[in-house]
Amino acid sequence: MSRLIFAFMYLVHFLPFSMIAKVGNAVGTVMFWLIPERRRVTRINLEKCFPQMPAPEREKLARAHFRAFCRGMVERSVLWWSKPERIRRFVVLEGLEHLEQAPRPAIVFAPHFAGLDAAITRLSMDQKMALMYARQKDKQFDRLLYHGRARFGAHVFPRQAGNREGLRAMAEGSIYFYLPDLDHGRRHAVFVPFFGVPAATITGLSYIARSAGASVVPCVVRMLRGGGYAARLYPAWRDFPSADDAAGAAADARRMLAFVEERVLEMPEQYHWLHKRFKTRPSGERSFY
Repeated sequence: MSRLIFAFMYLVHFLPFSMIAKVGNAVGTVMFWLIPERRRVTRINLEKCFPQMPAPEREKLARAHFRAFCRGMVERSVLWWSKPERIRRFVVLEGLEHLEQAPRPAIVFAPHFAGLDAAITRLSMDQKMALMYARQKDKQFDRLLYHGRARFGAHVFPRQAGNREGLRAMAEGSIYFYLPDLDHGRRHAVFVPFFGVPAATITGLSYIARSAGASVVPCVVRMLRGGGYAARLYPAWRDFPSADDAAGAAADARRMLAFVEERVLEMPEQYHWLHKRFKTRPSGERSFY
């Protein structure tokens, strides 16, 4: 089945950008009904984060998210198999001067939006990049994901290698593309509000920035209506990280999530709502899922 899916993606990548986007949206419309568990997770997340939003609007947002997520998956075909000149047209970089002017070493902080891989691929075409990835259960997908992200020379290592590998890569001159906004359990995490809901949030961003003396440049990718992406780089954060103690780690984690919240409100359908963002709960609190 996975081979058939990836064969389909390979054929789709030859289409014009606007047609690929339409195919991805159509796949998302179907998958909303074929993946009931992730549909349920998405609905719970949206209810927790937007309790004041009328239920019909949340349902509309959930469906829009499935379209965005599946479109992002289908459009990875362009990143995996298209020629470099086509990828440069497919992914527009905005605010690149912020990364170029940031003191080295540098971390690109990238929240989990649907077009995330577009930024990884496009930046690695011109910059020496390093990033971790989560190994996938499907071996075919794992292989394609790894080679797709490493295609233009990025140093890609599994999450199990930990941040030491990222620190080593920065010491060797790489920019560290880091994605710390998901729930990875209690280890190295603090509970800080995400849209008002306590969320287990790893403190790795401030730890790595402090350990390496690195600047932090946020990067957010948005889907373009006619196909393709814009990857926007923001000015390097000032006064980050803060105090080297538990309070400082919590303040840094909250600052990170506040930035994510602002971007989510700009394009709520494109954030990674299928993930069980609130699966780790404070002691004594029941699971949401």
